[in-house]
Amino acid sequence: MVFKARTFYGGTPEEIFAQDQADLETRVANCLATVDGLDASDVSVVSKGNTILLTGTVATIEEAERAEEAARTIEGVAEIVNRIAVA
Repeated sequence: MVFKARTFYGGTPEEIFAQDQADLETRVANCLATVDGLDASDVSVVSKGNTILLTGTVATIEEAERAEEAARTIEGVAEIVNRIAVA
């Protein structure tokens, strides 16, 4: 198999998301997936800089609070905007 350099119309492709931003989202999402007492299957994580936006639904207000607390433990997170709804 031959691997070629990525190009877009002959030029270098522009990255839509900075690698650090995607990495921060991944680390927060992975953390939420492992928190005891939290079903984060309907929670979305989006980052803009060091700010994390949590959206989606959980079963209880305690789960929404656990999600926010867990996201704060991740290195690089400066601010949390918690818009998780309770279903």
